[in-house]
Amino acid sequence: MAHETIYQALFVQGRGALRRELAACLRTGRARRRAQAPASGAGRMAGMVLISERPAEVADRAVPGHWEGDLLVGRGNRSAIATLVERRTRYLLLAALPAGRSAPAVRDALVERIGTLPAHLRRSLTWDRGHEMAEHLRFTVATGVAVYFCDPHSPWQRGTNENTNGLLRQYLPKGVDLSTFPQATLDAIAAELNGRPRQTLGWMTPSEAFAETVASTG
Repeated sequence: MAHETIYQALFVQGRGALRRELAACLRTGRARRRAQAPASGAGRMAGMVLISERPAEVADRAVPGHWEGDLLVGRGNRSAIATLVERRTRYLLLAALPAGRSAPAVRDALVERIGTLPAHLRRSLTWDRGHEMAEHLRFTVATGVAVYFCDPHSPWQRGTNENTNGLLRQYLPKGVDLSTFPQATLDAIAAELNGRPRQTLGWMTPSEAFAETVASTG
């Protein structure tokens, strides 16, 4: 897929920094976006939209369908799985990465996982600045999910995901090769965590909270 096609699809959604880029282009009379060099600075990737541009509805958890994500890394930083947590319900999805943690592999795994969700529960994804998300534009085009990037060295900006990753270490310690875990095993682990009552949910489980959200917003 051509990069111009990706950017044009994003412009239709018109959000954050991309909206400002488009406005700048229109003021100069150009009908199409002129290719830009990646932004300078550590951790920057082309087309990044920062967490400061994220809608208020994400922060207050009032609207479901906003997710936080990261990689959980295995032995020697050579293997990983992707973790996704829905902010309102704390519902967890895990994605196997048997082909490694390259940007295309992560993109494809996330597209597959997000694709299992109802459309109204696919709104946004907040990630850190790891270059495994270098394919975030193609991910957005494939799923319609906007991606927002945390500030550097600010894991608390996706604290729900960080806390969940800590719980996952009970099942997936740092010293194991995570590439050996099939998707079925990861689904079973996620189901067990989703079945734990949470005080923050009024002692509902994430599975119950998520099912209630699906029923009320479907």
